[in-house]
Amino acid sequence: MFMLSWRWRCRPPPHQGGKFYVVDMHTGGEPLRIIVSGYPEVKGDSILSKRRYAREHLDHLRRALMFEPRGHADMYGALIVDSETPKADLAVLFMHNEGYSTMCGHAVIALGRFAVDYKLVKEPQTPETQVNILCPCGLVQAFVEYSDGKTGRVRFLSVPAFVFAEGAFLSTEGGPERFYIVTETFVADVTVEVEGFGELTVDISYGGAFYAFIDAQRFGLDVTKSRTRDLVDAATAVTKAVKSQVKLYHPCSEDLAFLYGTILTDGKEEYSPEPTANMCVFAEAQVDRSPTGSGVTARVALQYHKGLIQMNQTRTFQSGATGSQFTGKAVQEVECGDFKGVVVEVSGRAFYTGVSRFVQETEDQLTTGFLLK
Repeated sequence: MFMLSWRWRCRPPPHQGGKFYVVDMHTGGEPLRIIVSGYPEVKGDSILSKRRYAREHLDHLRRALMFEPRGHADMYGALIVDSETPKADLAVLFMHNEGYSTMCGHAVIALGRFAVDYKLVKEPQTPETQVNILCPCGLVQAFVEYSDGKTGRVRFLSVPAFVFAEGAFLSTEGGPERFYIVTETFVADVTVEVEGFGELTVDISYGGAFYAFIDAQRFGLDVTKSRTRDLVDAATAVTKAVKSQVKLYHPCSEDLAFLYGTILTDGKEEYSPEPTANMCVFAEAQVDRSPTGSGVTARVALQYHKGLIQMNQTRTFQSGATGSQFTGKAVQEVECGDFKGVVVEVSGRAFYTGVSRFVQETEDQLTTGFLLK
């Protein structure tokens, strides 16, 4: 059998064009492509301005690394950038098939291991090493298990998470406008007209990104047994309805005030030692293979707000797609502007899947990527 020598197998192909070096990982089955080199400088004096700059000037590189032929419709990426705060060990921009997220829990879990293993933290500590990660939603603290030079499970403390409803404004085309009055008590749900399903009540909660929550049984579906296509169609219809009918607000930045996706649940919101399952559909109908770190954060905040889970009471959240699990618990009450919220601790495991050097040949007409749907 013909085999190339080690030296030739590791040699990059001859070409003219761009080069990218990436480290691939997964957390609960959800991919993360960490972009180590190949990008030009991402300009901006803050992480949110860098996010805007990447979206406006470097989006062709996102498509090249997330889309086919180098990626796929459900690829997820993390670009390490310079941090404007000395408290951060690293700063990161998150990317996916539609654009750029503000928070990603599965990525934070993977980046925690990566930061320790790739010496972004100078002096690892046993039994845990703290890694401060500046995300577009704010500074997130990750804690990486570390013993005998090896990294393990990662937990992180979220930015303030809260149930959204104060000041929410809804309107339906041709119908009356609806307002929610700002009071000390949040309104935990809103009603939207969902194409093909009629009026449905959804919860909206923030965990570094905004999500709509609804029981999959409202569509006659089961998050662990139904066809993925049917779950995606239902969640996408809810996302479309909320985006068109609900005006979101975040007290820190308008850049954070958008709906990231819809999370279908198994309806088991009250605390139980048994896992509760959900499936997150975000961006452009992208399916999260993990339980969704920022989604778990938002769901814990929602359950705590409704009195269904107590402070420091750990719940297990299971992915309807893969069965992988995260744990989550509320650990501190906080305020975010006028919202009363909580800091949530989320825990999970990430694993390496490969290291790649991608190239862009100048004559390749498909070099900027494509998606098939």
